[in-house]
Amino acid sequence: MRQRSPAPSHEWAGLYFVLIGVITVGALGLRLARLDGRPMHTDEAVHADKFRKLLEEGRYAYDPNEFHGPTLNYFTLIPARLESAAKYTQITEFTLRIVPVTFGVATILATVLVVKGLGGTAAVLAALLAALSPAFVFYNRYYIQESLLVCFTFGAVACGYRYVRHRTMAWALLTGAFVGLMHATKETCIIAFGAMGCALAALLFMRRWQGETVRGLVRGLRARDIVLGVLAAILVSALLYSSFLTNLGGVLDSYRTYATYFGRAGGGDTVHVHPWHYYLRMLLFWQYADGPIWTEVWIVLLGLVGVVVALRGKSGGLFDVALLRFVAFYTLAMTVIYCAIPYKTPWCMLGFLHGLILLAGAGAAALWRAARRPAPRLALGLLLVVGAAHLAFQAYRACFVYAADSHNPYVYGHPTPEILTAVEKARDYAAVFEDPCDLMVQVACTGHDYWPLPWYFRFYRGGFSTALPEEVGPLIFISEDLEGALTHKLCVETPPEDRQMYLYVFDKPYYIWARPRVKLYGFVRKDLWDRYNLQPDPAELLETDRDERQQEAPDLVRP
Repeated sequence: MRQRSPAPSHEWAGLYFVLIGVITVGALGLRLARLDGRPMHTDEAVHADKFRKLLEEGRYAYDPNEFHGPTLNYFTLIPARLESAAKYTQITEFTLRIVPVTFGVATILATVLVVKGLGGTAAVLAALLAALSPAFVFYNRYYIQESLLVCFTFGAVACGYRYVRHRTMAWALLTGAFVGLMHATKETCIIAFGAMGCALAALLFMRRWQGETVRGLVRGLRARDIVLGVLAAILVSALLYSSFLTNLGGVLDSYRTYATYFGRAGGGDTVHVHPWHYYLRMLLFWQYADGPIWTEVWIVLLGLVGVVVALRGKSGGLFDVALLRFVAFYTLAMTVIYCAIPYKTPWCMLGFLHGLILLAGAGAAALWRAARRPAPRLALGLLLVVGAAHLAFQAYRACFVYAADSHNPYVYGHPTPEILTAVEKARDYAAVFEDPCDLMVQVACTGHDYWPLPWYFRFYRGGFSTALPEEVGPLIFISEDLEGALTHKLCVETPPEDRQMYLYVFDKPYYIWARPRVKLYGFVRKDLWDRYNLQPDPAELLETDRDERQQEAPDLVRP
């Protein structure tokens, strides 16, 4: 027979929903604060540039070699349209980053779908841990696909669970829709699908081992619902990859891409190859040089308790054994797969970290129930408060103190705040033109290290390349290894009558760190430098104007 999920009273269920709603609002506030304060990451700027064509021309073509799936681009149209933005220059960091913020918060709110399965207390605690996890807070503010993928994955699991409990077509269709959105978001969805398959197989094996027949396991499942769910997944994915039927080749490309993906996952890209324990080290203990210590060990330890509780299978009405075991097997499978894959980027751990958070909520609830006496409950309560406060402190520190600092484990190849100095210099020189957009800014960096400057210089004319341009304009930024080539071009290749003097843009040591190990030099042509530096100071103009007016009408001008 099917196990019945624990059924908290209607009154208590309502309270759990309210608490999760309050936590969601708090999570939104934490993620929205100073959303544009951190410099754009290279990946964010690349995705923004990919969105440009969709925004300005209404066209999107999926690239099976780069950039991942189309959901991030299409969902970004919503805030852009709400802001009445029709051009790339009209959107801001907020326009872009509000998308992952929204889906990060939606993941927390979606915990209401599994209140009966996890148990009310566990669901509330899981929502709280997801709201405060430094990794989740940090990457929910990143314009990349990971927050969307985690949200859609949890949506598929939660709706699939609701279908198993209620056997209604609506939940089957929603499950399929979320599966389609997963596929249309990022290639790594295949890892989640594989982990789900492993979890289902392990769950069925345990149920079969306990004596339940195959017929009993599938009783109530309707073939029609399963088929419609699969069709919903295929339809949602195909619509997005085909750019709503305007690029049918994109559907085939969405499967061809795995040839590229498997090549990278196998370690072909050595830049992102890390040891098997990379993610575990980030979660358990991370310290770079003399920087602060980072850890989410609270979540890991409680998650391990949740795994033990799931395997023991003695719910006592506290949770649905089948759901918790599925989450446990799924999380373990995801963790093992991601640790085994040589290619690693830190945000990829959000997939199994969310499963660990669900288990941590169940583990904390089980410990609370086991600690029946006042003294143990007081000690456990204090530990949970301290753990939550510590996670919140680290989330604040990660997002607002070390937001672009390599001492932060979640910062990965991030541009330094010095990159904004180049942005300010360009803005200063653009101010001498009647239309600032007339300024020509060129950026030449080997290895495509000019990102994220295309985002910041989107207002100006110019270009970006991995080699020096044929003709050097009035303002150019270059990587360190091109300085000699630039000197040769300006002083040797250029005829004497056409040579012009160029000055360093930055003060000593004449360069900035664009990001770790990447120096950026800037040069401005002397005629532009003169135009900028010969401009009268606005404060002096104001002072002169005030003196002249006072001489003309001394009684009417206040000092």
